[in-house]
Amino acid sequence: MAVLPIRITGEPVLHAPAEPVTVFDAELEQLVGDMLETMDAAPGVGLAGPQVGVGKRLFVFGWTDEEGTEWRGEAINPELWISPAPTGWADEDEDAEGCLSVPGERFELLRSQKAILRAVDLQQRPFEIEAEGWLARIFQHEYDHLDGVLYVDRLETGLRKTAEKAIKKARWGVPGHSWLPGEDDLEA
Repeated sequence: MAVLPIRITGEPVLHAPAEPVTVFDAELEQLVGDMLETMDAAPGVGLAGPQVGVGKRLFVFGWTDEEGTEWRGEAINPELWISPAPTGWADEDEDAEGCLSVPGERFELLRSQKAILRAVDLQQRPFEIEAEGWLARIFQHEYDHLDGVLYVDRLETGLRKTAEKAIKKARWGVPGHSWLPGEDDLEA
């Protein structure tokens, strides 16, 4: 397994819809293993194919909930159903979200509290997870990557302008930027 460079906003693969996975082989198995290792090294709770330069519809996730249950795996060619997002203002603690492709930044974003993820694993076995709270947020965030959407694209106007300023100040927003967990001094 290997830690892969994580693409930073501005890389075209991050801003375009990903293609379905059609070949399940040793190369895909290696990619998923590398993505899990990269996510852990970052550290993060999810990582989508486009974030490592692969425009395919897959993501990995790894998070332990309050009861100590570990949620870890891969979602290949996922479908996601979500409940309506709450209305009102995002809480700066409860709703703060970050992204490995916009490292070092965190902004509040209201997300749906419930989601149903349907996908297949590396052996092409279908599975379904009914998620609530933070796990539902992880699934929504990673699924957005597969549609070419970063969480900063969903921010309310004021926060979006702040995010755009931070991206411009870091000289991101154009192709050619990435970081390598464990070697570069960046974190989400």
